[in-house]
Amino acid sequence: MNALYPWQQEDWQRLQALRQRLPHGLLLKGGQGIGKLDLALAFAASLLCVHPDDDGQACGKCASCHWFEQGSHPDFRLVQSEADAVGDAGEAIEGEKADKKKSKVIRIEQLRALEDFFNQSAHQGQRRVVVISPAESMPPAAANALLKTLEEPTPGLHFLLVTHKPQQLLPTILSRCLAFAVTLPPAETACRWLSEQGVTDAEAVLAQAGFAPLLALELATQEQGAGRAILLQALCAAPSVDYLALADKLQRTELPQVVHWLQQWCYDLSSVRSTGRVRYHGNHAAALRKLADRVAPLQLMNFQRDLLTARREASHPLNPRLFLESLFAAYQHCYA
Repeated sequence: MNALYPWQQEDWQRLQALRQRLPHGLLLKGGQGIGKLDLALAFAASLLCVHPDDDGQACGKCASCHWFEQGSHPDFRLVQSEADAVGDAGEAIEGEKADKKKSKVIRIEQLRALEDFFNQSAHQGQRRVVVISPAESMPPAAANALLKTLEEPTPGLHFLLVTHKPQQLLPTILSRCLAFAVTLPPAETACRWLSEQGVTDAEAVLAQAGFAPLLALELATQEQGAGRAILLQALCAAPSVDYLALADKLQRTELPQVVHWLQQWCYDLSSVRSTGRVRYHGNHAAALRKLADRVAPLQLMNFQRDLLTARREASHPLNPRLFLESLFAAYQHCYA
């Protein structure tokens, strides 16, 4: 059974307030790595539970809870892409560590296969629940297949759509769902939780992960942390760095993540120049202040703009190494 994270109590109470008049479509939106999918699954379990506790959480003891925990509840469906379904049914699925050999798209066939489920009566209780995550991975054809059911839902059928990119959803989908903003965890609470998970220097890791605790835990425990360390070591030594060699070292790292790390670094460079403050790289503050005196503001601003385009292109590069070489060469020009 999906337990709530320490920072989700307020969001949970807000969900409980919707329980008696729950809309057919609920859109849980917020930053990546803050626990949206886990929250949606916990809420789904509680909606199907026969005897929820006083706080509204699933009891974990009834037949419904046992079915849910075993992934065999007749009144529940979880819809994900093949790549996202590789992980456990939790927030780790929200990350960008999906299997590159598997599709990252929710196919229209997956939704069509649920037509019987959409039209049948509940086996137990009065509700049926469908969780779709991440909702933005539905292409227009799949989204339109869902739209028909959202427009004319059968009684007791509820959709929990999880997304950290609501701007990529069809306006017609957005208009038929009640938006529920999942809040960013307080830094103090997130740091305490990370420390309990065995993460050292939790404050620094949390900042590096954009203050998303689940991404911070992944960064601290998986191989991408090594890639980030290689990149930061090179950035601290800029501009006298062999960027061709750096591109060679990082070409097997997830490219969207490399672009994201560069965006955070450039944000701190700009912030140090204008305000003297460091947001993401407190343990590299001295290097950032030294580099901020040498960087050309206009070139840095142009590079930050180029990174927005690079983030969109990073998922489908023709040649990862050439992509990185071009990116690092453009960054080097910020010091010209």
